Order: sequence, then C-alpha cells, then structure tokens
Amino acid sequence: MREIVLLRHAHAEQSGPGQNDVDRPLSAEGLAEAEAAGCWLRDHGLVPDLVLCSPARRTRETLEAVLGVVGYVDQRLEPAIYDASAGTLATVADRHRDVGRLLVVGHNPGLERLAALLHSGQSGEYRGMPPGAIAVLRLPVDAEVEPGVASLVDFWWP
Repeated sequence: MREIVLLRHAHAEQSGPGQNDVDRPLSAEGLAEAEAAGCWLRDHGLVPDLVLCSPARRTRETLEAVLGVVGYVDQRLEPAIYDASAGTLATVADRHRDVGRLLVVGHNPGLERLAALLHSGQSGEYRGMPPGAIAVLRLPVDAEVEPGVASLVDFWWP
C-alpha cells in the first residue's frame, strides 16, 4: 500500500490592499497550526517521502513549519496545485505513483474534493477540510489515482 497525505495550508492573513492572493502569509494562529500539523505527522509516523507544495506563500510557510518539526524531506513546488480542481490534483498525484508516501500541501476546495473523490468516488461528497487539516488516504501500490481507489484512514485538524 502507499499513501497520499493531503495538508491544507494553515490560517493565513487576509489580503491587504493591492496584495495578490498568492502572497498572503500565515497568521500567528496559522503558524501554530502548521507546527501542530508537523507534530501530528511525526507522532503518527507519517513523515513523507516527497512533498508537492503549491507556490503560494501560505502553503510554503505551512510546509516550512511542518519540516521544522519532521526534518528535511524531498520537496518540490508544483504550480498546478494553486487553485486546482480535484481532477488536476489527482493528475499531479498520479505522476508520482512510485512514491510510498506523498504529501500534497495545497488549498480548498480542491483538497477536500480530492479526498472525497478518492475515497467515495464523488468529489461533491466532501465534508470540509479546515485550515491546517490533514487527510491520509491509502491506496494499492500500483493503482492509478482515480475515483474510489483509496481508503480514508485518518483525518486530523488543529
């Protein structure tokens, strides 16, 4: 079996005048949430083999705080994750089928819809994924990332 771990970025500051959404930083609350997410991953033995992260500042800062707890992990910025649909996220994850535990750090509604799609087969059956939340999905080693292929084995939020 292999795992896809989805991490929604932690709470971010609101956009300031003239500030692009992609440049929003984490709030103080968000930084604490991201560190707590790192502790949860470490304590549950869920340190990833590879991380794919949206290029948005808030996702990068979330990942930085997580890695401050779990230690260095191979990581790549993946522009397609920003503002992605569940289908786009599934395609991105499917390109890394050879990774035992893949962590995707991104945004809603894409992440919560991907979790629902992989678990139930329908992206409209999502229940929400709060800032800083983690969904752990387990699927067969050789399986394509497609609807209904995974089991949701854990869900956590700060």
